[in-house]
Amino acid sequence: MDFSFSEEQERLRDTVRRFARAELRDVARQVEDDDRPAPREIVRRYAGLGFLGVNIAREYGGGGMSHLDAVLVLEEVAQVSPAVAFPIFESSFGPILAIEHFAPEELRQRVIPKVCSGEMTVAVAMSEPNAGTALTDLKTSASVAGGKIVVNGQKRWCSGAGHADAYLVYARMSDAPGAKGIGAVLVEKERGGLTFGKPERHMGFRGIPSADMFFDNVEVPEENLVIDAGGFGKLMEAFDLERCGNTTMSLAIAQSAFDAVLDYVQEREQFGKPIIDFQAVQLQIAEMKMKLDAARLLLYRAVVNAQKGLPSVADSSIAKCFANEMVREVTGKAMQLMGGYGYSREFPLEQKLRDGWGWGIAGGTIDIQKINIAAALAGRRFNQRC
Repeated sequence: MDFSFSEEQERLRDTVRRFARAELRDVARQVEDDDRPAPREIVRRYAGLGFLGVNIAREYGGGGMSHLDAVLVLEEVAQVSPAVAFPIFESSFGPILAIEHFAPEELRQRVIPKVCSGEMTVAVAMSEPNAGTALTDLKTSASVAGGKIVVNGQKRWCSGAGHADAYLVYARMSDAPGAKGIGAVLVEKERGGLTFGKPERHMGFRGIPSADMFFDNVEVPEENLVIDAGGFGKLMEAFDLERCGNTTMSLAIAQSAFDAVLDYVQEREQFGKPIIDFQAVQLQIAEMKMKLDAARLLLYRAVVNAQKGLPSVADSSIAKCFANEMVREVTGKAMQLMGGYGYSREFPLEQKLRDGWGWGIAGGTIDIQKINIAAALAGRRFNQRC
């Protein structure tokens, strides 16, 4: 078992790191201050550099590389800003994976190359006012008739709502109960009857837009069907890889917070010496480093075991759950060690704490990941309705 990167992976990581730190810091600050997504020209720049669809097949315009390569690219950009990294997240770990693996070939050819070239962004619309963790309770419907699909309902907590060009909409496509009736359809932003609610204001995630979505007899061609009724299991298989993207975001935030505090404790002096010389500080630094390395190894296990397929629910849930808890702990410890400098908005640490907290809610809460882990160990799903 080899834990080292290949020369190609080291070059890829170093190239992305140099670019991100030299060219994205000012963009990241503007995105945070304005609470607006990364400019489209930045997304097109990513495409030109090969940062979009890193692990998507070359036949669809992607990089044809591994999930681990995609993780390396996403982490380096997300260390500067998760919001600025979000287009990379969506193109390598988001709903585009469900389209690549399960959609008809015509739809793949129509959508994926545009995403990889930066011409198009696709977001996922899953949750509803009364269907979040209990996703199989969703009520949004998609009826197929006469060569068209008609979508009706409401979605909530869609990251990218109002900004993305198209949405992978989870919907009830038959009268079958629970998961058996659920499929997914692609809905373009400009379709008549699709409207958006007031932009959400979150504690963190500035620059990652979110809003309610309303579907009032929205018509799309039948060719926009991604997965028919009964394909909920396939949708969640693709979502296992999205959990790995979430894990990478958590890891990146925690790593950047750790790097900042490690520099700080070696420069900051109290009582006539750098505070790193105090044993209490040394213990905190060591604990943060251990948690970071453990999260990184769990993430790498999940994506390497998947090769170019999709990771297991157990591997992805363990990685996400651990990283979500880890980023909260690491950013919290870093803020405490940096004192007023950590709490001030003039310095980046407070943003990292706010952003880091959100990833344990997005993409399935920490607690639901633990339920997934227990279910994988027991070899069966648990009925939460009793």
